[in-house]
Amino acid sequence: MIIATNIRKSFGKLEVLKGIDLNIQQNEIVSVVGASGAGKSTLLQIIGTIEKADAGNVVIAGTDVSRLGEKALAQFRNKQIGFVFQFHHLLPEFTALENICIPAFIAGVNKQQAKKHALELLDYLNLTERSEHKPSALSGGEQQRVAVARALINKPAVVLADEPSGNLDSKSSGELHQLFFRLRKEFNQTFIIVTHNTELAEMADRKLTISDGLIALPSSGKQ
Repeated sequence: MIIATNIRKSFGKLEVLKGIDLNIQQNEIVSVVGASGAGKSTLLQIIGTIEKADAGNVVIAGTDVSRLGEKALAQFRNKQIGFVFQFHHLLPEFTALENICIPAFIAGVNKQQAKKHALELLDYLNLTERSEHKPSALSGGEQQRVAVARALINKPAVVLADEPSGNLDSKSSGELHQLFFRLRKEFNQTFIIVTHNTELAEMADRKLTISDGLIALPSSGKQ
């Protein structure tokens, strides 16, 4: 599903990633942990094609993304990679339904079809009654579930989550963690989750620790 080979990245004289290799299977949930500044988010952004590595390559669902031009890369990112961030990044002027539909519209999906799928996701996430609410009228947990639905709208090969529960209370965090496993079971979804949340990290199929720019020996998580 995802193969990253010899990923290196520096910012000025600071070498953040020093040759990272990883292989993630379809339907796997992998957590990535490490100290602040270890390069966790940088690695996630490189896998997500937002940031370019200085060296190495990333293959996602059989496509070597380093070989794609900018337009093809943007299209690939839109259709094959879903993103969930700590602060939701929902557009405040749009409703929950509209926010979820945006990636589908960018992908050229028919408006009626996109709306139908978005409503199905809202129903699955118990947010049907909130579909016409704007983000300011939603709780933190509801906003994050809308962000998850937005990440899923194009049925991506992988969902990348960067501190997804970092801005939530403990109850909402727990619900979000369980949601990831339900989505994996229902939709055969693959997740890479960068987190400082010990509970979430240990729930994953595998926990990868970044230390000194490299991945330490992985330890098994708990289901």
